[in-house]
Amino acid sequence: MATYKSKKAYMYGTGRRKSSVARVHLFPGGTGAITINGRDIDDYFGLETLKLIV
Repeated sequence: MATYKSKKAYMYGTGRRKSSVARVHLFPGGTGAITINGRDIDDYFGLETLKLIV
């Protein structure tokens, strides 16, 4: 697992269900772009309905 230290302040959250873990890092002044597993949300989800859920 890659680790990094950022000098910027950010908010984070963790969600767990069974053996899965989801982590989110929110940086102030960001672009609002959503990246999932290093891919853009449009590339990750093909259907518009799935994008709306996120």
